[in-house]
Amino acid sequence: MRKNVRRVLAAVLLAVLAVSGGYIAWKSLDYQKGGEDYAEAVEVAGLELPEELPPARTQDAPQTGEEDGDLAAERDPWAAALAQVDLEALRQVNGDVVGWIAIPGTVLSYPVVQTGDNSYYLNRTWKRESSSVGAIFLEHTAAADLSGFHTLIYGHRMRNGTMFGSLRDYRSADYWREHPSVYVTMGGQVLIYDIFAAYEVGIREIVYRLDIEETGRQEELIRYGLDHSAIDTGVVPTAEDRILTLSTCTGSGHATRWVVQAVLRAAE
Repeated sequence: MRKNVRRVLAAVLLAVLAVSGGYIAWKSLDYQKGGEDYAEAVEVAGLELPEELPPARTQDAPQTGEEDGDLAAERDPWAAALAQVDLEALRQVNGDVVGWIAIPGTVLSYPVVQTGDNSYYLNRTWKRESSSVGAIFLEHTAAADLSGFHTLIYGHRMRNGTMFGSLRDYRSADYWREHPSVYVTMGGQVLIYDIFAAYEVGIREIVYRLDIEETGRQEELIRYGLDHSAIDTGVVPTAEDRILTLSTCTGSGHATRWVVQAVLRAAE
């Protein structure tokens, strides 16, 4: 009798190991395929990011608002590189591509897509191919040129740090100091945003309200971010600025998200 029990337990254990091994293998292949799709995006876009980081911000430099457009290409190699992204070539592969996002000095550098359904790219890469890696996508109600007061961009928090996986590192002020800005090109212009807050937030909080401008709650959104931020950056936006929120999961359930918020500093 005991032998039969042991045999059954051994069979169950082997089955569990086989399923677990199969899942791990599938997940590895899935991640690999997603990585290949995004490596192809870099090639199609003709993107060559510089090894050097953007020039450091000085304490007396403006911290909010749009700076004069002559601050860029020659003084900021990242702005110059992103200005050359071939969005039209990317759109020939997928017409949903609206831009490219990057955070200097990190692995975060991807095309941005937008469609009428926010769930579409949760499990599809920028090429519309099935993958749990998903894509970096713009809130479907947002202006494609990021001209609104508040713009949401979503992406998965991958365990290997890809996609929006590196955003979790903004719990550290030291990490923010090394990577203080977000760059986005929507074609013909590079938008540079300075990070002012990073925190975990409930999905029903003001961060995810889509009527902030209509209801005049701009200052409330800014204050919420500053009050809840895990880091103190000293950057304080105003209601006249343009805010970018990068949103990803926390890894601890569906009720909250991890967000990194930034304010437009320059449009070059």
